[in-house]
Amino acid sequence: MTTHSSQGKFSVSDPDNLSLKHRVFRYVFLSIAKITRGMTLGVRAVVLDAQNRVFLVRHTYVPGWSLPGGGVEVGETFVTSLARELEEEGNIVLEGEPQLHGIFFNIGGRRRDHVAIYVVRAFRQTAPRPGDVEIAETGFFALDALPADTTRATRQRLAEVLEGAPITPHW
Repeated sequence: MTTHSSQGKFSVSDPDNLSLKHRVFRYVFLSIAKITRGMTLGVRAVVLDAQNRVFLVRHTYVPGWSLPGGGVEVGETFVTSLARELEEEGNIVLEGEPQLHGIFFNIGGRRRDHVAIYVVRAFRQTAPRPGDVEIAETGFFALDALPADTTRATRQRLAEVLEGAPITPHW
């Protein structure tokens, strides 16, 4: 069951208590990706609203809150992929050109996994994004009130983009 809170977050079941169906889905999806993809490219976005709050997602198949995004599919540009992923994960529609922040080597993934990070300030959200089998929760968060389990990589990118922290080459 999906719930809505006054903070604009949506929630389904806790990812640590996944049903057998969700665990099987996660295992199959990640296993196929490892086998079928050579070099993998991903995109993620630092989406900032007018109050300088950042949009984060909590997936059902990995722990923690992270920046929205996903894999670049065959025939897609980074920006096309970013637009698709933002619509899928947050009902967010780009209304201007996103700014490339950098491309990072994902040392936690396969040895050929790279992630492009964009900063998005011109967008609209067509509707709040309810939770489902892939996305447990979404929400806009003040930078001083990020969820406790926001991922290390997400915190690093936010520090680079918003606080001028040195840019590291690794995800």
